Amino acid sequence: MTTAPTDRPAPNDAPPRARILAVTSGKGGVGKTFISANLAAALARRGLRVLVLDADLGLANLDVVLNLHPKITLHDVFTSDATLEQAVLPAPGGFSVLLAGSGLVEYSRLTPEVREKLLAVIEEVTPRFDIVLLDTGAGISDVVLYTVSLADEVLIVATPEPTSMTDAYATIKVLAMQQSRRELRLVVNQVPRAGDGRGVALQLQQVIDRFVSSAVDTPVRLELLGEVPLDPSVRDAVKKRQLVVETLPGTPAAQAVSQLAARLSP
Repeated sequence: MTTAPTDRPAPNDAPPRARILAVTSGKGGVGKTFISANLAAALARRGLRVLVLDADLGLANLDVVLNLHPKITLHDVFTSDATLEQAVLPAPGGFSVLLAGSGLVEYSRLTPEVREKLLAVIEEVTPRFDIVLLDTGAGISDVVLYTVSLADEVLIVATPEPTSMTDAYATIKVLAMQQSRRELRLVVNQVPRAGDGRGVALQLQQVIDRFVSSAVDTPVRLELLGEVPLDPSVRDAVKKRQLVVETLPGTPAAQAVSQLAARLSP
């Protein structure tokens, strides 16, 4: 299992580079990739150079969400069949993407080769952007945990459903114990009523205080970055493989994502 993020060079030794934000979740189906893609577009609209790296190795679906049909993917970079410059593509919404190939079983386990190649790719792209979003897989597999360990900040995506909250807590606990994460951010997606996100954050924080913070040196703090309402426009945009912040910017979900971007911006 992965420990604290020590693989990356110390800030004093590195040139100016992007903030790396891992977007992750305890379970699938909570809208993690939707948040990653639309958040990237909202950040780009604020004048930032943004890259989304599809780090859900083996079960990638960012290309589907963005209606892209890449000829070159991260797999080709890993195998040296293409350069990183060839693999980084423009996406709708004004940001860049580095897509992973779907269904590649060899990337479902954290082998030394996968570890080395993923680290090398991230180190190479960070000087070129202001923000890099790592759209990780769901859960706490070795691949997911290693990907998260390479990030400066972690954004947990959850919904108000009990199973999602339980899995979000499990993810937070592992990140606190194994990576010494003491500050994490939370986005509560698919919120049926305004303010429900705050209730989810409070419940999670109470459980964290009781079972995690009591077992570590420094209390673990979960910051609610915001909530995204349950909005029919999201389903429509996803079906059409469009970004809701681009095609339906006035809808509640699009405005909520724009607010997330504003809070993340420097």
